[in-house]
Amino acid sequence: MAWGLFKKTYGNFVVLANLPGQRRVPYLRKEQLWALRDARLRRIVRYAAETVPYYRQLFQAQKIDPRDVKSVSDLDHLPLVDKSTVRENPELFVSTSLWGKNSILFQTRGSTGFPAKVNHDIHSLIANMAFGERERDVITRLCGKKLGYREMYLGFPGWNIDKVWAFYRAWTFVPVRPQRVVLSVAEPIESIVESINNFQPDVIVGIGSYLELLFRTVASRATRLHCPRVLLYAGDSMTREGKRFIEQEFKIPVLTQYNAIESFKIGFSCEQRKDLHIHEDLCHVKIVDSRGQNVVPGQAGEVVISNLVNRGTVLLNFRLGDIASFAREICPCGRTLMSISELEGRFWDIIYLPNRDWVHPRVIWEVFKGRDDILRFQFIQHEPARFELKIFAKDVPTYERHIGGILTDLRNILGSSAEIESRFSEDLAVSEGKFRPVISLYKPAGMSGPRAAI
Repeated sequence: MAWGLFKKTYGNFVVLANLPGQRRVPYLRKEQLWALRDARLRRIVRYAAETVPYYRQLFQAQKIDPRDVKSVSDLDHLPLVDKSTVRENPELFVSTSLWGKNSILFQTRGSTGFPAKVNHDIHSLIANMAFGERERDVITRLCGKKLGYREMYLGFPGWNIDKVWAFYRAWTFVPVRPQRVVLSVAEPIESIVESINNFQPDVIVGIGSYLELLFRTVASRATRLHCPRVLLYAGDSMTREGKRFIEQEFKIPVLTQYNAIESFKIGFSCEQRKDLHIHEDLCHVKIVDSRGQNVVPGQAGEVVISNLVNRGTVLLNFRLGDIASFAREICPCGRTLMSISELEGRFWDIIYLPNRDWVHPRVIWEVFKGRDDILRFQFIQHEPARFELKIFAKDVPTYERHIGGILTDLRNILGSSAEIESRFSEDLAVSEGKFRPVISLYKPAGMSGPRAAI
């Protein structure tokens, strides 16, 4: 009891210490914003040089004095870090300090089919609640309510936000929060619609591709649906056409938040809903070409991030894999944060069933989450009820041990009549470029829907 009280007291102290001025940060003069950013950069670089094995070895080998890294421009002298490097050696990027040893592990399989493991320290996780005020400011303005609004989350079982919420409940006295309902995208669409109509949320939050499919399906079936005041997506993308369709047909403003397991705060859309403002003082973003060189505004390239607040897994110049470009124009909303546009993700296909229902690829992905011995999978739909499953595990006995449970779980999703031909396949271990874990070669006549952007 005493330890629980101490944790929550400490947690609320961290929130209250970081809360003042958060809604004003996006409007600071550039010089003030850069001062905040570079101060955090200097602290995290020196911390990494002292306590993070990868950077300690790097700085020693290349004779880099961490004190020479004074601003984000100095990050250009450090090498870029690939996802495969972190995925294969996650412990090298975790601090050996008490912050690192007591940090919280988060894991996701990701779009390549391989698990990613990133630790977040307790302090930065708690402070993230305060940082969120910048994004909540946009939501409450469009919602027309600062307190007491109803919020519905459409997610998937075991997603990381459940773990974050559980952490907040354990470490803080829960402040005034929106009334919240959480539903799984694995539920039938009729059940989802019924819950929306009964709860009548002011805000619906979910993964972008699912929300697009939901509203397209509602429109095609002429189903009655309570329209929220705001739609917010994160986790994966929504097509530009889908966003335009929802805003025009349903008259709902669509917002997005850009985040990743490697950085919980990267960017967010404002009331203008055109580009994404970057949390410059929390996560430095640069965009590079195929040679790793910085690109000019308007030129597309790969997103590279440096998390400036996380003292669990420290990532500097980390290649996130997304494609984007810096916006050429200044946003008229008044925020001084830099903006990116044309954010692209990878794409998975939607599974369409014989009864014309559909299954989001995240539901398929959940079957494999937690089965860490399964290194990669590819699920292919050839016909309405005929599927092919390729699995790469650490060895054949591991595959044979898991395959029975995997097929049972998949038939529970797809229906008992689903024919699934499965096999062990080593060739899935190569070529990460355009790998697609879920492929549908079947589209029912007259059915046009988006692919799910990951």
